[in-house]
Amino acid sequence: MERQRLDKWLWHARVVKARTSAAALVEAGRVRINGVREKAPGHAVKAGDVLTIGLDRSVRVLKVLGFAERRGDASAARVLYDDLQDGQE
Repeated sequence: MERQRLDKWLWHARVVKARTSAAALVEAGRVRINGVREKAPGHAVKAGDVLTIGLDRSVRVLKVLGFAERRGDASAARVLYDDLQDGQE
């Protein structure tokens, strides 16, 4: 798999608790892919894309490293991305 729907990737990476929440986050314009605001939950992300995600009280910057067929536990989700903000807070 070299691409995945944005809402599905956010859910698999455990950025949000439900896929519907991921879709709502994207539709609200709170997600940027490589600096460009994306409002389509079905937009495909690929490895190497940098996602900027505006959450309730924080902003997360994640680099897509891989994809999953199904949603796993937190340790499985952690290998899907590289947190570009580690140690900057």
